[in-house]
Formats: sequence, structure tokens, C-alpha cells
Amino acid sequence: MSTISHSHSQPSPSRGPRAPKAAQATEDAIEVLLIDDDPADVLLVERMLAESGLEFQLVLADDLEAARRALTRRTQCVIIDLSVPDDHDPLEQLRETLAIADRAAVVVLTGYHDAHLGVRAVAAGAADYLVKQEVDGPLLARAIRYSIERKRAEETERRLVEARILGRENARLERGLLPVPLIDDPGLRHHTRYRPGRRRALLGGDFYDTVQSANGAVHLMIGDVCGHGPDEAALGVQLRMAWRTLVLAGHTGEQLLGTLDTVLGHERRSEEIFTTLCMVTIAPSLRTARLHLAGHPAPLLFREDGEDSEVVALPEYAHGPALGLVPGAEWPTTEVELGESWSLMLYTDGLIEGRVGPGPERLGTEGLVELARWARRRGRSGRGLIDALVHKVEDLNGDALTDDLAVLLLSRDGAAAPEV
Repeated sequence: MSTISHSHSQPSPSRGPRAPKAAQATEDAIEVLLIDDDPADVLLVERMLAESGLEFQLVLADDLEAARRALTRRTQCVIIDLSVPDDHDPLEQLRETLAIADRAAVVVLTGYHDAHLGVRAVAAGAADYLVKQEVDGPLLARAIRYSIERKRAEETERRLVEARILGRENARLERGLLPVPLIDDPGLRHHTRYRPGRRRALLGGDFYDTVQSANGAVHLMIGDVCGHGPDEAALGVQLRMAWRTLVLAGHTGEQLLGTLDTVLGHERRSEEIFTTLCMVTIAPSLRTARLHLAGHPAPLLFREDGEDSEVVALPEYAHGPALGLVPGAEWPTTEVELGESWSLMLYTDGLIEGRVGPGPERLGTEGLVELARWARRRGRSGRGLIDALVHKVEDLNGDALTDDLAVLLLSRDGAAAPEV
């Protein structure tokens, strides 16, 4: 079935796409735009396509300006005759056609029997180069089909390349936004695990950081922006960088949290966005610490005494609300005795909100403490300890965890055995 569209349904001094003559083609028909001002050549192409069995809609244009107006999103192939006056460059005409064709394939159908010109035309971007005297209907129809498929394949490949480039750039950007701990003490070991809940993402709404100040005090922080999208990830990065800047400037404790609360209020996209946060400042002696909780789960403390190991959750009774919820909120301080050898594990709620079995019961902090004791009895420490906990939590959940997850483990030398 074919439909042929012509331009001059009524006399007009200007050239343009020719108005329809036959019935409209079906939606499956291939729309072909023929650029040719020779009626005999137009008739030849019409006859060949009609005899080929190809379901098509042929739109005719006398020149490039008319072709520019005739091109639509449905145009799949443009056929152009490169027979031009001697003082014109046929390849320049082809380049102009390619420029306006956009996603349509361009096939050269010409009276020139010039193999060199054909090579140059294909090199310039034409999908095929055909000589009128050597073409019949089936060959022309096949060339049109193949050209359209090659154009689609090229477009698909181009999009894949762009997606890969964009993906690599995003990956580099997100990796660059993850923190590098600032620790000078060789007696401290620092391990982290970070996994966003979003598929194909490297950065989520969870964030963490570690900074050791000039006096030997070590500052730890971990937080969780509510939500899982790129906006939440960006806000988490802003809060982490603000926290590091404030710590390096000498701010600590409740004053620091108040400033972060103000930053969150200015940077969040809506008033419903809040952030939980856990902040620990370890004294220069590395034997005591101050804990601040802003609606966040309490860290786990691993105390070492010879061959004995104790795992407890730090107390949560002295805590304040999450950032962004209560104007003028207060965050009390909890004093913590660490001892001589210890490990301190901060984490986000993605680690404890997984289910325990098929029912609605969640793991919770108590369940995590039991898992940590189980892992320590098996000699796990450092990164091995974190990995064992994450794997066990996922096993209990029956599937991968869907929430963002971050874990930060800091150990004083002697607390962590060689990693298993």
C-alpha cells in the first residue's frame, strides 16, 4: 500500500512540499521524503516504490527549503538527487540535507555514475549511494529499509555512549563527594561501609565523616537525610561539608548542632525534610567521649579486656530531636567511658530496620547488638566485622536492604585483631 503526497494542489509561485494526492497511509507505513525537481525522476521513484511492495508514504519537495518545511517526526528516510549544476558542489548539497534530516536516514539516488563521489557521499554521512540506471523497485525498497535500521542502530549507539559518559562522570562526581577521614594517629583504625538504596547510584541521603583536630581529639559524625532521591543525597553532602568546616574551625557539641540545624533550614527544598544525626567527640586521651544524638540510633561500643569482649549500645536517654523539626531545640551531652582498647561503631537506621523473618518484626538496636556479639565471638573485626553484620542483616531480611546504609567503625589499636 502506498500514499503519495504532492506539493502543488493549487498554483503558487513559491516551492514547497507537495500536497496529498492519495489516501493517508497507515501508521506502519514508512514516510519517505524525496527531494527532486525533475518530474520524470519523481515518476520513476514513485513507480519503483509502488512496484516494490513497500508500504510507504512519499512526500515530495522541490528543493532543500521545501524539504525543511516538509520534514516531520515521522519522516524516516530522505532520498536526494545530487544532480546539480556544474558550478555547485554536490557534497555541499548532501551536507545541508544531512543537517536538516535530524534522525532520518539519507539515501543518495542520482544519475551520476561516479564511484568516487559515492564513496565520498557515504563518508560524509549518507546511508547509501544508488545510481538510477542500476536500481529497480526491490533494490530501492531494501536500501530504504536497511538505511533506516542503520540510522536507528547509530542513534541507539550514540545514546548508549552518551549514557556511559554521563554515568562515568556522575560516578567520579559522587566518589569525589565521599569523605576521606582526617586522622593522624597511627593507633586508630578507620573502616566504613556505604551503600545507597537507589539502584545505580553511588551516593544516598546517608553521610558520615571523621576529623582529628590538632589537640588529638577525634570527631565522628553520621547522619541520615529523610528520603532517598538525588536531592537528599545533595543535602547530605552539604551537611557533611558544613560539619567538617565547623569542626576544623573549633566548634563542637550543641553549638555545632544548632548551626547545622540552621544550615538545614536554609538548604532543604521543603519544611518536611529533616535529618537524624549522631555525633561523637573522643577526648585527646582516647579513653572518654562525649555523645550527642539528634533523633539517631545510638552507636555500639566494643570494649576489649584481654580475651574478653563486651558489646553494648550506648545510652539513648540523653538525646534531642532530629535536625529540622523543632526550632531552638536542645541536644544534651552523654559522657562515655571507652577504656583502653575499644571499637566504636556508628550506623544509620538502614542497618536495623530490616525484617527478622517473614513477620513485621524489625531487627532494631537490640538485635544488632546480638549480631555484633555473634560476629565478635567468631573473631570478626574491622571491615570483616562490618561485612559480617551487613550480610547477616540481609539474610534475616530475606533480601537486600532497600534503605540507604552507612556504617563507620573506629578502633583504638589493640581493640581490633587482624581482620578476618
